Amino acid sequence: MSEKQAIPGESPANSAIDVPSNGKFESWFEYPVRVQPHHTDYGGVVWHGTYLTWMEEARVECLRSIGIDFADLVLLGCDLPVVELSVRYHRAIQLGMAVIVKTRIAEVSGVRMNWDYGIVSTDGQQLYTTAKVTLVGLDRERGKIMRQLPASIKDALEKLPRLEK
Repeated sequence: MSEKQAIPGESPANSAIDVPSNGKFESWFEYPVRVQPHHTDYGGVVWHGTYLTWMEEARVECLRSIGIDFADLVLLGCDLPVVELSVRYHRAIQLGMAVIVKTRIAEVSGVRMNWDYGIVSTDGQQLYTTAKVTLVGLDRERGKIMRQLPASIKDALEKLPRLEK
């Protein structure tokens, strides 16, 4: 087993959340964010829950970029609740910093969608956070998991690049 040299001040990667092997996030959707005062604690460090909001915003904008508007999902009677979430904080993000939230859909299996995230510096040199989120299609009227995603959603999701295995 090979050992990776730890970088001072950086938390090691978690096996559940792998950093891309080449350290780059190629073909990922990018959502820029600037840290505002309401994103931080009293010390000017981004509050841990803010990262989840940024990831959801990035996911919603990624879906919008391929023609899936969340309001339209609601009209179709479909919701996409988070059923699993894993986050690894590698470095703190401070008030006033600009970062890029990168996301991609890793896999769609039935009504389950697995998304990957990386939050990086605008120059891509610093990795702040990695995460994995799993969503499922939910029938809003019945409150139950759908048997399959609406065809229009499945077709649109095919436009997104997938994780190469």
